[in-house]
Amino acid sequence: MSRFDYFILLAEMRTGSNLLEANINMLDGVTCHGEAFNPSFVGYPKTDALLGIDRVAREKDPFALLGKIKESDTLAGFRFFHDHDPRILNTCIEDPRCAKIILTRNPLDSFVSWKIAQTTGQWKLTNATHSKSTSITFDPAAFEAHLEAIQSFQVRIQRALQTSGQTAFYISYDDLRDLDVLNGLAQFLGCDARLSNVNKKLKKQNPAPLEERVSNYDEMTSALARLDRFDLGRTPHFEPNRGPAIPTYVAAPQSGVLYMPLRSGPDKAVRQWLADLDHAQPEALIRKFTQKSLRMWQETHETHRSFAVLRHPLARAHAAFCDRILLDGPQSLPEIRANLIRVHKLALPQVAPDLADPGTYSDADHRRAFGGFLDFLKTNLAGQTSIRVDPSWASQLTLLQGMAQFALPDHILREETLAEDLGFVARQVGLAQSPKLGDTAHRWEGRLAAIYDPALEAAARDAYARDYAAFGFGNWR
Repeated sequence: MSRFDYFILLAEMRTGSNLLEANINMLDGVTCHGEAFNPSFVGYPKTDALLGIDRVAREKDPFALLGKIKESDTLAGFRFFHDHDPRILNTCIEDPRCAKIILTRNPLDSFVSWKIAQTTGQWKLTNATHSKSTSITFDPAAFEAHLEAIQSFQVRIQRALQTSGQTAFYISYDDLRDLDVLNGLAQFLGCDARLSNVNKKLKKQNPAPLEERVSNYDEMTSALARLDRFDLGRTPHFEPNRGPAIPTYVAAPQSGVLYMPLRSGPDKAVRQWLADLDHAQPEALIRKFTQKSLRMWQETHETHRSFAVLRHPLARAHAAFCDRILLDGPQSLPEIRANLIRVHKLALPQVAPDLADPGTYSDADHRRAFGGFLDFLKTNLAGQTSIRVDPSWASQLTLLQGMAQFALPDHILREETLAEDLGFVARQVGLAQSPKLGDTAHRWEGRLAAIYDPALEAAARDAYARDYAAFGFGNWR
């Protein structure tokens, strides 16, 4: 029994997919039906129908055409580009009975070829004497958009295959005339037939070097030099992914305003503001949402707005340190505190100190302990410790990415401008007046001000590099 019922050839324009299809169709028992799910046509340009299904019918039910392809007498498939019907892609990628062929080409070559084809109108060449050649003007912005679209599509495909435990047959543009590689593809598909020669009908278009095909070649090379091809400027990310944390969301008693907290932020002041919106007590706030109850809340509040509040990473780390590690209380994590003392050698007092009394717990003591915690955070967020990444000190970017699994907040506000920004949110849900916002600073922020120095800022920047970069944080002071 064959491993596959059908196949999908994942490619892009000007990657050689026409030539690969021509070679595949030379195999006995294998058929490729062109771009079956191209929004502009069915299978091939100027073709009205494919396997008895026209474009209108395919738009209504693309799976009917997919069914026809799967039911073919031969092993059949089709070419699929990133802008083809998205309804089909997940079905094919998730189906282990669908063979995946992935065709790639140097994206610069494919981009230049694409632009030349757009200019000349020549998308295929079967007779070299009819070749149309021209040079194009390289547009850096257009190329970056082209590259981003291709790379995003490829990353999506790769992840889908990885998470479903599948593999694909990868073939590059330069392999398309390699008989051994093409016969390897036949073996991958489970086809007994082999090619004795490659297709010679289709001719390579635009064989001239790039210098002759691009009129502003020097400008192009300069623009390409600025592209970070190897992603050298990336900030490594090893934090665990997070869910949307819907049970932590809080809504005003009546008005359609939803607060999506980022832990260790100005929580108390924001909750009081939410209650004051409707002249209520904080106990009246709507809490402990589930996905179902949150959707019901959204449906019953036709005009609603949601928001999250960013706090400076250094101030937020200090708040988490005080509330979760240093002091005793309902939020404290005594087991992690003990581990930090025993394993990570943090200079923490054995008993929770009185932060209000610098005489028993000096600024030097606090500076040393908090500095050690920031050093721990750098390794913890990099996945180098056995201690979990608690939401109270997880990066704010990761928390927001978790929220996006359900819905991103309408507004991502900042603590330093929160009073003004919340007034804007109130007006958006039809409230003429916004209540006064109380003091948002953490209760022990004064101790942070007393010990602040450039070294602490640098340590926070090392630990929270992604937050500093993503949200443009400067120095805390």
